[in-house]
Amino acid sequence: MAAAFMSSNGGESDADKNVERWKVKKLIKSLEAARGNGTSMISLIIPPKDQISRVSKMLADEFGTASNIKSRVNRLSVLSAITSVQQRLKLYSKVPPRGLVIYCGTIVTEDGKEKKVNFDFEPFRPINTSLYLCDNKFHTEALAALLADDNKFGFIVMDGNGALFGVLSGNSRDVLHKFTVDLPKKHGRGGQSALRFARLRMEKRHNYVRKVAETVTQLFITNDKPNVTGLVLAGSADFKTELSQSDLFDGRLQCKILKVVDIAYGGENGFNQAIELASDVLANVKFIQEKKLIGKYFDEISQDTGRFCFGVDDSLKALEMGCVDILIVWENLAITRFTLKNHQTDEEKVIHLRPDQEQDKTMFLDKTTGVEMELVEKITLIEWLANNYKKFGAALEIITDRSQEGSQFCKGFGGVGCILRYRVDFQSMEYESDDQFDGDGDAF
Repeated sequence: MAAAFMSSNGGESDADKNVERWKVKKLIKSLEAARGNGTSMISLIIPPKDQISRVSKMLADEFGTASNIKSRVNRLSVLSAITSVQQRLKLYSKVPPRGLVIYCGTIVTEDGKEKKVNFDFEPFRPINTSLYLCDNKFHTEALAALLADDNKFGFIVMDGNGALFGVLSGNSRDVLHKFTVDLPKKHGRGGQSALRFARLRMEKRHNYVRKVAETVTQLFITNDKPNVTGLVLAGSADFKTELSQSDLFDGRLQCKILKVVDIAYGGENGFNQAIELASDVLANVKFIQEKKLIGKYFDEISQDTGRFCFGVDDSLKALEMGCVDILIVWENLAITRFTLKNHQTDEEKVIHLRPDQEQDKTMFLDKTTGVEMELVEKITLIEWLANNYKKFGAALEIITDRSQEGSQFCKGFGGVGCILRYRVDFQSMEYESDDQFDGDGDAF
């Protein structure tokens, strides 16, 4: 079996990235479970900017070394795997912008048979690891690291001495820009009236807030969109509050403010302190996004707008109509999609079965016509949706059941639902029931 998938390039939305993450998570699961005889399973990771020619030469050297393996069966398996990797590399003129991952080898299936597998893809994030390993299992540690939270958070640290702008992504933090400022203190000076001094002081404070607001827009807005998941405002005194309430602060970033925190220091020490104080918000950002999404879905239901549907049948019908704005699916949805073919008429039909309905059959009986239909394709519904949702012009959100709202959605609505672009009356539509088909000729 050979398989390959490439992550889409260009401006991906957060939803698209989440789908790619789900695909990688699923791939890691299947790769980790795979085992082979001997050392015939190759894990190859090529980082961006590496040379295909260098890797090809390295594989040629490995081929020469593997020719000396004493065990004939192991030697042939390893040589076959290296040859397959070499053939895969020939499909690429250069390493893709985010690197290249190849897994190839002969695995032993559950029934003891050998099967050849071949995966090659460009990851959804740059992978800065170089790896070549020949073992009796696939090494997925570098892929697992890709799944670490890649949300980027902006930090604005303000005090009376200056401002610092930084970002936090995963475990790495970077200072983007900082500047100092000389603001007059509150006490008066000789030769100036108290009112005049207060006016000058307020003017300088206002100019400071303006400069910070302008810098924030330059750093955290790219192509008219915020380039951070959230913003944390930190500082001593009331500068941070002034900034957040100021008309000068960009409205596109106003809604991204996650927290305003008080800190004792400015500069880099203040940056570190702000990260600690905001850690609770940062850890739960995906959790919060999920709660908001399902909350929006429940609002459509409670307001009876008609711009919603739930269940597999209605959701797929809505997809075909092109009226789905957001398709929401539980990550552990246990429904399988079967594509069946009637060889008498060459017609294909699709049915969806739960695990308790599934049978290990290659033939299904259409109860209404009495015709046997052959199984053409069997795939989990969530995998099919992940591969095809873009064809229907919808956004796909894969959710968990860890939040109260998520759990309610999975238990009460079957783990599948849609927010629609316009009202649709599903009750007036008729569907073919899934119990129309059966492997033994009886209804489920």
